[in-house]
Amino acid sequence: MKTKEDFLNGHILLIDKPLEWSSFQAVNALKWAIRKKFNLKKIKIGHAGTLDPLATGLLVICTGKYTKKIPELQGQVKEYTGTFTLGATTPSYDLETEVDQTFPTEHITETAIKESANQFLGEIAQVPPVFSALKKDGKRLYELAREGKEVDIKPRKITLLEFEITRIALPEVDFRVVCSKGTYIRSLAHDFGKALGSGAHLSALRRTKIGDFNVDNATSPLAFKESLE
Repeated sequence: MKTKEDFLNGHILLIDKPLEWSSFQAVNALKWAIRKKFNLKKIKIGHAGTLDPLATGLLVICTGKYTKKIPELQGQVKEYTGTFTLGATTPSYDLETEVDQTFPTEHITETAIKESANQFLGEIAQVPPVFSALKKDGKRLYELAREGKEVDIKPRKITLLEFEITRIALPEVDFRVVCSKGTYIRSLAHDFGKALGSGAHLSALRRTKIGDFNVDNATSPLAFKESLE
């Protein structure tokens, strides 16, 4: 059983973030549970890498003195699995916004899908989605996007170490990606659709690994809370 000192001195918690929870909500749920259990006025707690509400999977959460390790953990290689839906795009590149354009998919073959995936391997320039929490002129991009403002976003260099197509059942394509810090899988979905002469958006996403940490060893926020009680 973990003690108050364990959490204050520093502890790493692996949480499997539920669908539709924000990363902030998950951190908050843990924070409240720890504070309540040990009657603490405050405790430092933070996560090493945000997951969108529509994504599930691994959040690495640090408490106490281990919050200093967050930048180092954020820099680790990450693995994701998920689904791209071909033939349609959305402004947010995922299911957060409605489909804005549809495209033909009849010409897309299994070979083309696998060859397209190979084009993205290695170091590539990627433009982050307009609907993201990155800041420009002191405002978050998604705030500007919601106000309907045109935003010029600079491409960033990212690295895809692995990009495996695990299932093809058009319009759906399942994948597994191992990538560097700063990679947006939503942007990858968007660019992948373009590479196939069509359109695509991200329809499911799960983060499975961060460095040596694996979601198989993670627990849900509710299970964590129950384990404290």
